Amino acid sequence: MNLKVKNISNVGGEVKAPPSKSYSHRAVILASLAKGTSKLYDMLFSEDTISSINVCKTLGAKITEKEGYLEVVGTGGNFHNSSDDYIDLGNSGTTLRIMTSLAGLSDNDVILTGDDSLKTRPMGVLMDALKDLGVSTKSLKDNEKAPILIKPGYAGGEVSIPGNISSQFISSILISAPLSENGVQLSVLPDFKSKPYVDMSLDIMSKFGVDITEEIQFKHDDCSKDYKTCAVVYYDIPKNEYKATDYVVEGDYSSASYLLAAIAILGGEAKIFNLFKDSKQGDKVILDIIRDMGADIEVHEDYVKISSDGNLKAIDVNLSDSPDLLITVAVLASLAEGTSKITGVAHARVKETDRIATTCSELKKLNCNVVEHEDGMTIEGGISSGVVDSHGDHRLAMAFSLAGLKEDVEITNGEVFDVSFPNFIGAMAELGIELELN
Repeated sequence: MNLKVKNISNVGGEVKAPPSKSYSHRAVILASLAKGTSKLYDMLFSEDTISSINVCKTLGAKITEKEGYLEVVGTGGNFHNSSDDYIDLGNSGTTLRIMTSLAGLSDNDVILTGDDSLKTRPMGVLMDALKDLGVSTKSLKDNEKAPILIKPGYAGGEVSIPGNISSQFISSILISAPLSENGVQLSVLPDFKSKPYVDMSLDIMSKFGVDITEEIQFKHDDCSKDYKTCAVVYYDIPKNEYKATDYVVEGDYSSASYLLAAIAILGGEAKIFNLFKDSKQGDKVILDIIRDMGADIEVHEDYVKISSDGNLKAIDVNLSDSPDLLITVAVLASLAEGTSKITGVAHARVKETDRIATTCSELKKLNCNVVEHEDGMTIEGGISSGVVDSHGDHRLAMAFSLAGLKEDVEITNGEVFDVSFPNFIGAMAELGIELELN
């Protein structure tokens, strides 16, 4: 189906940001590992998070949708695979990466797979690290990608992992480590990309009763004290257990970026609720980016107020800690005055798509002057009407709908926003922007 802007009127108002996809994944997984019954409030029910719910059910958690919350009766970390077949995770890379480590806690074999896109996601670095921890994995196509067979057993021990591939590999080990036989001592080597996503994992692990010691050791006395490039980050994770809890999922800054960007582009004023001032989400940096591009941003305890005159200016920005913002910022840059440069996102090439390549190719279809770099792109403001393709990537579909606020832009395969933001069309409508699928 094709997605496009149908009508714009009375821009502004109030809207609630959708629940965080990252926190929703982690909440249902940790509740499934815990002893006892957890109640999860304001969960996001999207294609990706439903993949996490389904795999946790298959491995023994009892999960029931109640009125106003999700009830999870945990396994205490004692997983048992009730399926005789492959477990299909759809398109959810987060689920695949976190559950690959956790599947080693099952008392029988687990095979994780997914759709054609998920089967392209590299897993070798995580599989190698798990081998050092006594977890036996095998890529059934011998290409270090899904489908992946995980055998029972998780001894623990010492392991190091590069920090510049995927923060989800690191979160996977951290979340599973307390339930290993001997605990884990994990070293993350520089460059450490997307560390805020790891901090989110540590944050919610603490809510479920497991605290982890982090130590940063800089390589040189004269270095810049930058954990990304000049430090090894050590995590000591002793054997422990998760405890059931009642947990409220906060709003998602990456999904809210489309709502904020819409007001920045069109001009107007809006309040976006369920965005917390003290959030550990790295994508909160979207507030600084939009402010630097010319909008006014007020950050309150649980909402953000934005006002804009619709005149945006170019920006140079490093998105190494927030690669999920890449396409949103790229489209903003294509509508801004001047030339913008986005750097630090080489790891965005191994997302649902190669997001650097696909973003550049689709911007060129709109006659945007864009130059692709290994770790980002340079964009000269200015686009025209045209038809672009989502490549099956939910973030590309939503971000390019923003281009349709200024020009006649149609996105083929536009329905894929369901992966992370099922109410995307409804939320945009609350701001006076009518989108249609046909």
